[in-house]
Amino acid sequence: MPEMTFDIRWPDGSTQSCYSPSLAIHDFLTTGQRYTVGELLDRTNTALQQASDRVHAKYGFACTSAAATGEQIMLSARRFPADAEIVVVAMQPGLEPS
Repeated sequence: MPEMTFDIRWPDGSTQSCYSPSLAIHDFLTTGQRYTVGELLDRTNTALQQASDRVHAKYGFACTSAAATGEQIMLSARRFPADAEIVVVAMQPGLEPS
């Protein structure tokens, strides 16, 4: 199962590198795109749950790393209002062009 990382730039300019056990994040976030903190939380929670579900389907257990990533994002997001903007600055690996 391909793993990936994605980097977020928070409203204060700090960046956070995040982990996903699958490429599911690509279905919910786009490099260079701006999202509100509230949108980011909704999108990453859904994406990381989907990624964990993929791990469960393949290996028979949920991915605790996906849950930990969601928790780290939520803790970081608490510092900002829900309508503040973040930017997804990188996603590794990227998707192959169709």
